[in-house]
Amino acid sequence: MKNTTLIKDNIDNLTALWRTVATPLLSYHKNDPFEFIQIANSGWPNRLWFREDITEENLPQIMETMRENPKLVIPYWNIFGSNSNEIFEKNGFSIRIQLMAMALKLGEKIPFQNNLTFKRVLNEEDAKTWSDIYPLSFSYVISKETLIHNYENAAFYLVHFEEKPIGTLTLFQTEKTMGIHGVGVIPEMRKKGFAEEIMKFAINKAIDADCEYAQLQASALGKGIYTRLGFEDLFLITNYQLA
Repeated sequence: MKNTTLIKDNIDNLTALWRTVATPLLSYHKNDPFEFIQIANSGWPNRLWFREDITEENLPQIMETMRENPKLVIPYWNIFGSNSNEIFEKNGFSIRIQLMAMALKLGEKIPFQNNLTFKRVLNEEDAKTWSDIYPLSFSYVISKETLIHNYENAAFYLVHFEEKPIGTLTLFQTEKTMGIHGVGVIPEMRKKGFAEEIMKFAINKAIDADCEYAQLQASALGKGIYTRLGFEDLFLITNYQLA
């Protein structure tokens, strides 16, 4: 499934989400050949990325931006057929996490158990709850303010089990692609099949929205679930940070 259109759609959806949520917070900057986002009091998106392959000549400009914004993470898309990632590895960057970009061609809706309830975040109280439980699943914070400024721009969901908030989900559509992001379940509620149920809800939402593909970026923790649901690998994303 090494479809160049799907690869482009995956990157387009992810980077459009970053740009979209950062713009109301005046945190998106275009600085050719790269773009970057730094949101105060938030661990996300806080990314510096580029659409074309980079060379050593780009490094001084990247390093200057990284020094001014020390918490930035650089996602390296392994799609260029070069070894340009070595530029980072030779210059004091370390790997923070690797993710697999994946895609699913959508077809029939998937039956799922109705033991979870999904509430779209549309008020400050829910935004605070979402922001409070998100870092229990991930190693970073998404600020409450990020959600409050973006209720209409992306669909943030709080997932409840027996009226207790146990998980998160973000859906973001670009053209006929539904990006599935931030699928998290708090540690004490794992191993109960909830992540898979959240994914089924997300896939069905994508079908309802008349999308052709669902796309995501999988950590090692979630990849088995996504593969089981039919997602196929596209390319590896290596996230670098300055050591």
